[in-house]
Amino acid sequence: KEKQIKNINMLTMMLETEAGTGIYEETIASEWPTDGFVFNETLSKCENGGTLTWDDENKKVVMQSNISDKCYVYFDLEPVILFANYIINEVYTEDGANYLYYHDGTGTYINANQEAGDNSYRYSGANPNNYVCFGSDAATCPNDNLYRIIGLFDDNSDGIYNIKLIKAYSYGNYAWDSGESNTWKETEKPDVYTILNITYWNTLSSKWQNLIDATTQWQVGGMKFSNANTVKQYYNEEIKNQTGYEETMAVGLMYVSDYGYAASPKYWQTTLYDYSRSAKSSDWLFIGTDEWTISRGSSYTHAVFPIYNIGNVDFDYAVYADLANTVRPTFYLKSEITLVGGTGSVSDPFKVNL
Repeated sequence: KEKQIKNINMLTMMLETEAGTGIYEETIASEWPTDGFVFNETLSKCENGGTLTWDDENKKVVMQSNISDKCYVYFDLEPVILFANYIINEVYTEDGANYLYYHDGTGTYINANQEAGDNSYRYSGANPNNYVCFGSDAATCPNDNLYRIIGLFDDNSDGIYNIKLIKAYSYGNYAWDSGESNTWKETEKPDVYTILNITYWNTLSSKWQNLIDATTQWQVGGMKFSNANTVKQYYNEEIKNQTGYEETMAVGLMYVSDYGYAASPKYWQTTLYDYSRSAKSSDWLFIGTDEWTISRGSSYTHAVFPIYNIGNVDFDYAVYADLANTVRPTFYLKSEITLVGGTGSVSDPFKVNL
């Protein structure tokens, strides 16, 4: 009736040595294994007809029998599921399934030349199930710990993907730089760098900081503004053909192209200056506030690209007059992060191993 095993001589407990191998070793442990193991009901049997089941509420094996019996209890190792591999192999089945699109440059849902062509997987559409609970291991994820997956990126073209997250809601309103400058170089950082990589970073405990790839290269060289630019043109200038400064840091903001590609593919040929008309309603990254991106304007030393509360992309002063814009911390998870569970919905977000 208790968790403790009472008669070890009548029990043989077998633990799988490596996930998925079906190879087991006998253990002399006196308590039922829980973390990392799953009860194997098929293999677990008793010699004289007793039945064995797992009581998940009390975390113990229950035996039902009218006589004494010798039982063999088997536990399997829980399979290790890389978070990125789960998204690629289980969520993505074809372009558009579950609002996920593969940008290999051959898509049939639009003209292929509108894709990023970087072999990324990106969520696009009004409201995909791409929520992740980060910074909390509570049973019900607090709203402040909800993040969303922008996409999966293989920056080194080695087949290893990092998941890019953005805070689902605002972290607060700040000037991009109180000095009205967009200067970003080795010896001079804008205010937003400190806000993200010191102020926000220190709100995370070390166990969550350790899940973030702090060596990410962010393209912050800047680009020219044009109200005729489509998302692919922004992507080419700010990321693909970037020749300006590159910053290594843990936390950044979304790129303009992240916002552009988060809309349904039919809008990828629309200029981002015109996203306010209809594209914004199918763009899950749009939250209805004036919001900063990490993208600087190269034509002026004060210009940064914000997403305005009507949905379009324009450029404005880094300090945005006397007002401040929404900041949403954005970062890449380490590629080795594994998945615990969840469906990705706002009420059941993905959860990761610590």
